[in-house]
Amino acid sequence: MKTPLILYGLLILGFIAYQLFFRHPEPRIHEAISILYTSVLFLYIGFLAYRVLKGLKKRQQYK
Repeated sequence: MKTPLILYGLLILGFIAYQLFFRHPEPRIHEAISILYTSVLFLYIGFLAYRVLKGLKKRQQYK
């Protein structure tokens, strides 16, 4: 579980770096890129939560 969390941290750092240093000069394109990047972040954290819940369910079956 450590590797996916490190990857999520890197994704967040990439988002922060984009917002601070690599802004697109066109505001509409910048907003679209920000929305897409944020959507990927939420999708990934949802996937991680699904994996954790799935793992917890498997552990309860063995008890």
